[in-house]
Amino acid sequence: MTIQDLPALNALLNTCAALCMVAGVIAIKKKRESLHKTLMLTAVAFSALFLVSYLTYHGFGESKKFLVQGFWRYAYFTMLITHVVLAVVTVPLVLMSVVRGLKDQRGPHRRIVRIAFPIWLYVSVTGVLVYFSVHVWQ
Repeated sequence: MTIQDLPALNALLNTCAALCMVAGVIAIKKKRESLHKTLMLTAVAFSALFLVSYLTYHGFGESKKFLVQGFWRYAYFTMLITHVVLAVVTVPLVLMSVVRGLKDQRGPHRRIVRIAFPIWLYVSVTGVLVYFSVHVWQ
């Protein structure tokens, strides 16, 4: 594996995080708390690994540019900007929700998760779309 392989790894890690998040929500709706906890902590681990890989790639690798013009360029940059801004917002929200969940503070955990989950899922899914937009589709 080389530094140039990291974007594909990042997309895989984001996909795994998103799948674990969705499965975690399904688990808690079915009152399977232990499975929910395992899935959500696994999603956090995938996201943490993504962050390390992402920072490594952008610190040492050569980023590819989005070259498409017209409508798709505007669509891509709108997605990218919202992805980056919300990624920054996601980190403290996820950390707060994890701490509340592990401390069994269910009320505060639920209140934070109502905000954190859709943002975190959006960031993970758009991360994969950013990868495909730059590395696969153009």
